[in-house]
Amino acid sequence: MWILYSTRCVLLVLAALLMTNAAEATEKQPNIIYILADDLGYGDLGCYGQELIKTPNIDSLAKTGMRFTDHYSGAPVCAPARCVLLTGLHTGHCPIRGNRALEFEGNVPIPKSYVTLGEVMQKAGYATGAFGKWGQGYPGSVGDPVLRGFDQFYGYNCQREAHNYYPGHLWKNDKKVVLTGNKKGKKEQYSHDLITEQALSFIATPRDKPFFVYVPYTIPHTSFQVPDLEPYREKSWSVNQKTQAAMISRMDRDVGRIVKQVQALGELENTLIIFSSDNGPHGAGKTLTHFNAAGPLRGKKGATYEGGIRVPLVVSWPGKIKPGTESDLISGFQDLFPTFAELAGAKAPANIDGLSFVSELLGRPTQKKHEYLYWELGTRQGLRKGNWKAVRNSTKKKLGDVEIYDLSNDIGESNNLATQKPEIAAQFLELLQSARKPCELFPIPVLDNEK
Repeated sequence: MWILYSTRCVLLVLAALLMTNAAEATEKQPNIIYILADDLGYGDLGCYGQELIKTPNIDSLAKTGMRFTDHYSGAPVCAPARCVLLTGLHTGHCPIRGNRALEFEGNVPIPKSYVTLGEVMQKAGYATGAFGKWGQGYPGSVGDPVLRGFDQFYGYNCQREAHNYYPGHLWKNDKKVVLTGNKKGKKEQYSHDLITEQALSFIATPRDKPFFVYVPYTIPHTSFQVPDLEPYREKSWSVNQKTQAAMISRMDRDVGRIVKQVQALGELENTLIIFSSDNGPHGAGKTLTHFNAAGPLRGKKGATYEGGIRVPLVVSWPGKIKPGTESDLISGFQDLFPTFAELAGAKAPANIDGLSFVSELLGRPTQKKHEYLYWELGTRQGLRKGNWKAVRNSTKKKLGDVEIYDLSNDIGESNNLATQKPEIAAQFLELLQSARKPCELFPIPVLDNEK
């Protein structure tokens, strides 16, 4: 009898240990890699309909994971888009609402009073690294990446410097790294390649904690520069078009290298890998029409029409996300902050605009949805609520009329329904007014003083 009782106790203890281990395995913090292209259009990837540019590695992420059809950047240009990503606040609330050049190298910094995504991930126990274009504060400022939650940074601190793929220097943490191979007219050190190597090295570094890697690549932002034009050298396209395609395929190659690096570590099933773009296509060099870079969407970078703000989003997490799935969840850059925080077991700030979409990724029926998404860039505004989209293009002195589009049957925003649907136009005008607050760093009098 005593033996049976002892055996039973042992079995209960083993069962409890197994349940504890299972719970720990379920709650294990995943690694997160967020790769952000620069000026890549909604139609620039094979998995979004591109037929001329080869992107097999990014397409593979979509096949093994989830492809979002209705994901949006935080803004139609670089700096505010990144600010939305890093603060979880849309451009009616975030502090950086436009690109602004300073007299010295660097950009207007995110004020210290705003909590960043990097800071939350760092406090959650993650090793954090950022590799690419920062654009959220000059070196040594309160917006310096190494002071805003990233253990390691390598790349361009300043957005203007990132217009050249053969720069005289990059930054590693707070140190300027001189690229001697690019001095005196030489072009030997391609910044994209250097940034990729640093990201790969960070991922491969042995550690006893998970990692969060933010890779804001500069491709395919102009200038048109690439070490070679393969595999498009023999195409009967313009040099700029061949260069654009070669840049995108080079980035795709390196996305594949990042995936292989994670696989070599045996961490693929514990790593969320995400690829997106910071805004719509730049369209320079006749690349917009030649490649149909915006797909079926109207406009390009700089506009609050769909072509300026709707961007690709593919997410792969083997064993967690059902392969080959497609999501029409209306989501934006502000949602990445709470999504990553939830996966890390951390809390995002309570006052942000983003909603976690972890439930959507895992196929749960509990996904919360936005009442609306809002964008502004200077005097241009955009707002999406359900399948209805509003655009208002004002000037510095005059408020513009509200345009209304039904995206369910007019994704190209070709039929303005404002006169046919005056009640909807009136509702959207109220939302365009209430969705924003004046910004001290980027005042817009015509909107700030609107009654």
